[in-house]
Amino acid sequence: MSKMAIKVEVEGTLDEVCNRIVEVIKPAGFGILTRIDFDKKIKEKLDETINPCVILGACNPKLAYDAYTQTTDAALLMPCNIVVTDIGQGKIKVEAIRPTLMLQMLPDVASDPNVLKAELQLESVLQRL
Repeated sequence: MSKMAIKVEVEGTLDEVCNRIVEVIKPAGFGILTRIDFDKKIKEKLDETINPCVILGACNPKLAYDAYTQTTDAALLMPCNIVVTDIGQGKIKVEAIRPTLMLQMLPDVASDPNVLKAELQLESVLQRL
């Protein structure tokens, strides 16, 4: 298991899995702020082809607010990315950055027990995809 990311592999299409992610992360207090169709941007900008890949910018507003009020540097680390990649044969890889790891750059914020709690909730709901 990667220390950097929460990883799961699921069946479905890229769009189906992205839609499921939007729904399953809600109970953990997260929502999606942005969607980047990364493969399409790479094709558009570089005329290169990669596996279909979407980067979802996820945010837990309560954690984001708490972190930001401790230090505005926290905004540099927002949103938390969830990368959704079509790996073929109906399989989709989902990878979410671990908030605890990302926030290690901000020790005062990282020590907040709510950060670990949110990460555990995020991991739990992604495992149920």
